[in-house]
Amino acid sequence: MAEATSPFTFNTVSSIVFGEGAAARIGELAAERGWNNVLLVTDPGLVKVGMIARATAALEQAGVAATVFSDVEADPPEHVVKAAARVATDAGADAVVGLGGGSSLDVAKLAALLAVGREELPAIYGVGKAKGPRLPLMLIPTTAGTGSEVTPISIVTTGTSEKMGVVSPVLYADVALLDPELTWGLPPAVTAATGIDAMVHAIEAHTSASANNNPVSRALAREALRLMGGAIERAVKDGSDPAARADMLLGSMLAGQAFANSPVAAVHALAYPIGGHFHVPHGLSNALVLPHVLRFNAETAGHLYAEIAPIVFPHLAELGTQARGAAFADELAGLSLRCGLGPRLRDVGIPESALEMMADDAMKQTRLLVNNPRPLTREDALAIYRAAW
Repeated sequence: MAEATSPFTFNTVSSIVFGEGAAARIGELAAERGWNNVLLVTDPGLVKVGMIARATAALEQAGVAATVFSDVEADPPEHVVKAAARVATDAGADAVVGLGGGSSLDVAKLAALLAVGREELPAIYGVGKAKGPRLPLMLIPTTAGTGSEVTPISIVTTGTSEKMGVVSPVLYADVALLDPELTWGLPPAVTAATGIDAMVHAIEAHTSASANNNPVSRALAREALRLMGGAIERAVKDGSDPAARADMLLGSMLAGQAFANSPVAAVHALAYPIGGHFHVPHGLSNALVLPHVLRFNAETAGHLYAEIAPIVFPHLAELGTQARGAAFADELAGLSLRCGLGPRLRDVGIPESALEMMADDAMKQTRLLVNNPRPLTREDALAIYRAAW
């Protein structure tokens, strides 16, 4: 007799709007929800290319006033989050719109929460500590990578390098608005790094040791890998390939829905110190350790990798289960190289002397490590970093 499906919970955003040109509907979607005065959270780069001017014009045409907060930076520190919340409060915003990469969307989520004034940032780090309420929230991604538009997670850099997460269902957006055209201008390196990041989300969600690893998340992860596995190299080679861009954005979103419910694990835990200390983009940080973590996990999770390997690399279907699982890590390393990402930690300026410190910091990511399919010690983390160096 087959085993009964274990109990699980699956949550996601209440509304998803997807399609080429969908960003033009920002004003319409805000107005029909009764929003009158929004805070638009973004970064200086999108202001420079004129994307924010187009967004504010669309809002104002629909009768919605917009105040722009454009001081978001990569790996946003606490002071940026707090500043965005203050601007929302001072402007009397009745809703928040995040437009940009994962950092902008993460800041927008927390600005919507903190602007209400009932919670303080240090008190809500961790899982389930943020209770709300928050201001209404719309998230519009301009990269195909983080999936932040459909997750209840915001990552903040605390102090000088450590990253902490706020994880709570209250952070799910009211609207996720996805327009592949917004990703057409992404440079190849950004396309590659964010794309690998999204694939890591799907891989770790599918193999997560979380008690809430569930059939819905696994199905979404597999479809995400099918879409992105067939599109990432095309998107890197030709940034204006409409089909490749649409598949990457949709795949990233599906992977986000998957890991929002079946959380990620050691790849992300080991990537965070790389980004926190050396300001390596998050997607590239993941790519640098991905094959080495998978080789470590293969001892207990090889059969799980064997299930998904042919989805990304169809030729692996010819191999047996054990060989297929082992080959998956090698194929992913090759994919990163073909997409132009450096293969080693030393290639991004990380000295060998930093590996011990990074191993110490990785072990602080207990929220993530508990989901790894194979228990990982500090010595294991250090060995993975050395292999990646």
